[in-house]
Amino acid sequence: MTPAPSFSLLVDGGPFTWLILALALLAGIFLLERTLFLHRGHVRSSDFIEGIRNNLRNGRPLEALAACEESPGAVPRVVKAALLRMSAGEEAMRAAATEAAMLELPVLERRLGTLAALGRVIPMLALAGAVLSGFNIISALRDGSLYGSSDALLAGLQSALSTAGLGLVIAALCSAGHHFLVGRVRSIVTEMESAAWSLITFVRHELPEEQAAERKRSTS
Repeated sequence: MTPAPSFSLLVDGGPFTWLILALALLAGIFLLERTLFLHRGHVRSSDFIEGIRNNLRNGRPLEALAACEESPGAVPRVVKAALLRMSAGEEAMRAAATEAAMLELPVLERRLGTLAALGRVIPMLALAGAVLSGFNIISALRDGSLYGSSDALLAGLQSALSTAGLGLVIAALCSAGHHFLVGRVRSIVTEMESAAWSLITFVRHELPEEQAAERKRSTS
């Protein structure tokens, strides 16, 4: 009895398999690049803001600005924008922080839409590959070339199912990666809002109260 030929996904999967793998590689590159970018730009906002508060409390606003410039990420840039409008009032600081945050959002969300689109397109390509394999099986049966050949019929079915399965697995990974990156972006946005609110509250309310209390103690 002749052994059945072994199945190779790359050889027998069809052209859609290569296309799906190419898109999977592209999605993997995007996911890795975005993950590294968001990780490099992450700072502990509580520690960072505490350092800014200490500099302002000690009368060193230039050092506070220098700390913002030296620190990577979106949070220091938003804080810097608010610090630059510190003498213009609370509303000006809020407006500057909001504008800086709006400028940071497109940078943080870059390629997330592409990754989500790949997660939607790849299953469609997998379905198209499975349909093409099924069409080839039906055409061969109609021509009589697969008549009585179970090995050839099963090979065609393997090609259809493997293409569909590969596409579904890669699409699931793309969706999981997109969900992970969206969560990281939301976390950074929350840190931006918290840092800006904390700084503005300190500059406009807490710092004047501390300075007034210090003057009162020094004169008593």
